[in-house]
Amino acid sequence: MSHRILIPEDAPFTSEQREWLSGFLSKTFGTALDDAAEQDGPVIPVTILVGSQTGNAESCAKKMAKDLNGGRFETEVVDMGQYDPGRLAEEKNLLIITSTYGDGEPPDNAADLYEFILGDEAPTMKGVQFSVLALGDTEYPDFCKCGIDFDNRLESLGAQRFYQRVDCDVDYDEAFASWRKGVVESLGGAASIDTVDSAESESIPFGKKNPFHSPILRNDNLNGPDAEKETHHVELSLEGAGMDYVVGDALGVFPVNQEDQVDEILDSLPFNTNEQVPIPGGGEGSLRDALMTSYDIRALTPKLLQAWQKRSGSPYLRSVVESGDRKVMNEFCWGRELIDLVTEYPADFSDGEEFVTVLKKLQPRLYSIASSPNAHPGEVHLTIAIVRYHSHGRERGGVCSTFFADRAEGLQPGVFVHHNKAFRLVDDDDAPVIMVGPGTGVAPFRAFLEERRVRGAAGKNWLFFGNPHRETDFLYEEEFVSMQKDGILTHLDLAFSRDQEEKIYVQHQMEERGADLWKWLEAGASFYVCGDASRMAKDVDACLHRIVEKHGGKSEDEAKNYIKGLKREKRYQRDVY
Repeated sequence: MSHRILIPEDAPFTSEQREWLSGFLSKTFGTALDDAAEQDGPVIPVTILVGSQTGNAESCAKKMAKDLNGGRFETEVVDMGQYDPGRLAEEKNLLIITSTYGDGEPPDNAADLYEFILGDEAPTMKGVQFSVLALGDTEYPDFCKCGIDFDNRLESLGAQRFYQRVDCDVDYDEAFASWRKGVVESLGGAASIDTVDSAESESIPFGKKNPFHSPILRNDNLNGPDAEKETHHVELSLEGAGMDYVVGDALGVFPVNQEDQVDEILDSLPFNTNEQVPIPGGGEGSLRDALMTSYDIRALTPKLLQAWQKRSGSPYLRSVVESGDRKVMNEFCWGRELIDLVTEYPADFSDGEEFVTVLKKLQPRLYSIASSPNAHPGEVHLTIAIVRYHSHGRERGGVCSTFFADRAEGLQPGVFVHHNKAFRLVDDDDAPVIMVGPGTGVAPFRAFLEERRVRGAAGKNWLFFGNPHRETDFLYEEEFVSMQKDGILTHLDLAFSRDQEEKIYVQHQMEERGADLWKWLEAGASFYVCGDASRMAKDVDACLHRIVEKHGGKSEDEAKNYIKGLKREKRYQRDVY
């Protein structure tokens, strides 16, 4: 809740004193000093509801509140998981800022409000004004679905949209700035959007807009010989970066595209490729350098297909685009990349500048941090699954994972810390902790365990880990076995799915240990999950509900409410993707 301090117009302050007092209050308390003469009418209340899985929506909400704070606005930012739905019909100006993850699902903290507002008990909302900012990723079929659903449902409940919904892709800065400006002006304020000139990047702290070029200290394959998987443990230096992180945070990494693929694209283009092209974020560079470091040459999206088809004479591509069937377009895009369009469906571009207009900016990849900063000062560790596959006659791979596996030697990738306040290790060192992290999902739990060891935490720790084969895929085996011997890791339950005829996964191990798991929850344990959102996390969640029902003696509805309570208390947290 923001506060305003009103000073009468005839108050005995000089202009210099007013300026000093205003600056002091703003820096110290985040409050605003307003002249009563400038108040042009009643206070305008604004509630900002935030649905955030990794922290992006929360960051946007804080910036939006900063634009509105002071003057006539009284702004409140509320986590959707902490919001009382009974307030909905009484809101005056409501802003929804939410991401979408997995298969079009709401963030964990938004799930209950989403279910309520789409359900039969949602109230009539006549008299409520609203606007929605939806965050998403066009690589996923259900782009911005959660925000779209909120937007449509609020309208159907009678609320009035005072500014149109804006759907943001991964690179959301420009779209978000436009929405901020439109919202503030529609509410009767004067928008003052913070911008940072790219030319001033050297003067700003290291972060996403000014990544730190980090030396690679170690880059090893964790899997054994003849393993079907390839998983790298990567250690990076943060010395001199001035970037702090805590366990649960993620590291953003800016990758470099595959050199031979860039050269093949250039060789196949029908224009002079030696000319300069615009670089996302400002400036110009050679087309080759731009394709190496600044533009996405891997992901195909329906939007790119539509832009490409307009310049291509391919009847087949035209039939795909003009079908209007998103499923057909997504099936075409799967397993194909820009090189496939360039070589198999040539398009007529006049020059490099026109060519790059249809491409997306190359985005950083986020990895859950696998180290405690207190155990490894000046370093950050990652656990990276190397993605490789074959499709449409070509060998393919994940942009960032194959960068570390094949192309990173001698380079210093740009990195930044992405704070994730929705995934935090419990502060109480006496509290028990249960962690479920198969595959590379174990990364943050290596960090959790390191942190608890450094703290000397007395609380018990229980890790569920799974992978295909124990002999080749037991990531960090020596470390975890040592922690178990030292008493830091109280229980280590393993699920190696393909070491026996019947596949065993982490949720099966949870079910088998259900009685003890329930006792830990009742003793105040926090429950954490990291990994695949679409399958593993759903199976683990369903298993947790069954355990609460069976061993807690609860009905299905009672179990749901019990687990909702864990989420409200921040005792059930997920880092899923």
